[in-house]
Amino acid sequence: MSMLNTRGVSAAGTPVSVVALIAMLACTGAENTPVDSSSSLELAAGDHVDSGATGTVFLPVSALEARDGDLILRVSTTGQVRSEAVVPLRAEVAGTVAQLIMRAGDQVAARTPLVKLDPYPFDLAVREAQARADEAEQRFLESYVPESLVTGRGPTPEQRKALMNKSGLTGGRLLLERARYEQARAVVTSPVAGVVQSIDVAVAEKLSAGQPIATVVDTRRLRVEAQVLEHDLSLIRVGGEAIVTSAGAPDRPLRGRVDALLPLVDSVARSGRAIVRLTGDGTLRPGMYADVQLEATRLRNRRLVPTRAVIERDGRPLVFVVKDGRAQWTYIVPGRSNGVDTEVLPDSSTGEIPVKAGDPVIVEGHLTLTHDAPVKLLPKPDSRPRTPTP
Repeated sequence: MSMLNTRGVSAAGTPVSVVALIAMLACTGAENTPVDSSSSLELAAGDHVDSGATGTVFLPVSALEARDGDLILRVSTTGQVRSEAVVPLRAEVAGTVAQLIMRAGDQVAARTPLVKLDPYPFDLAVREAQARADEAEQRFLESYVPESLVTGRGPTPEQRKALMNKSGLTGGRLLLERARYEQARAVVTSPVAGVVQSIDVAVAEKLSAGQPIATVVDTRRLRVEAQVLEHDLSLIRVGGEAIVTSAGAPDRPLRGRVDALLPLVDSVARSGRAIVRLTGDGTLRPGMYADVQLEATRLRNRRLVPTRAVIERDGRPLVFVVKDGRAQWTYIVPGRSNGVDTEVLPDSSTGEIPVKAGDPVIVEGHLTLTHDAPVKLLPKPDSRPRTPTP
């Protein structure tokens, strides 16, 4: 007798699809491994979770280590990025453009050729000046050598100088030196390493001395002119650390130093200017406006955790510390913060700091965690300000 009624439901009231699924699993000889329904739902939703042999779900999280160090409190402001060297190049000699070696946007090293002038007129001028110098030298030798052979004595230094001027040798050598100088200037080179901003000439164009040729911008040696309100000026010191970020790359901070505090204060804006110098890495470009955090106060030897690791539950601040593969709910007493690191103070009852230096503190994936939840650590996120290497 059939086990199914006409509506496709088993005699026990179980839907046909469920019965068929159970039968298929039995026929395939599947192992009697417990199925974790929550894990199946998580995976179906597209979450990246791992499960062990027991079916335990390990939630992916990222963590940074708590540490002992200085907490640097900062003054936040903005400033404009400028290059230490924006070099407009001009033709030092007149000539005709024979070749454009570089184009706008090209990266160049110091002394890299940019534009080459037609070399023939300069070579010709050098040969002509050399010939005139040789003729003058011949006249100079003829003016005293015969007499010296008879008397056995050469001219005195004063006589020698007078004879050189009379023969034209002094002037001839100067003309040769100038011709060689102009010959060397027939190839225009970049005086600094940087990026070509513009090439302002074309092949076959005739140039006059002093005509603009190109502009090269040093994108490595940068400075930021940061506005500082007058009541914050006393907190800033020369040599203090500065963290600079741009709107285009807020997650790629760069580290610089306060190089100078300018003496004049704008009476309208009621602010002064701090000069920050730093090494660029391509993130910052001259002309950009950047966010700047200037070192104001340094609190020595504090227990620090990342600020984004601190959350609240039931109105109390806490962090999750990873121990033995599980997220441990740890209440803390937070102190001062600079937006990147937060100081952890000793507990008022025990006098101890609940987070130890080196403890992995969860900074991503912790907003919905529960105490003692099994977790899997992902590679550490890079959030520290960088100092690009030259």
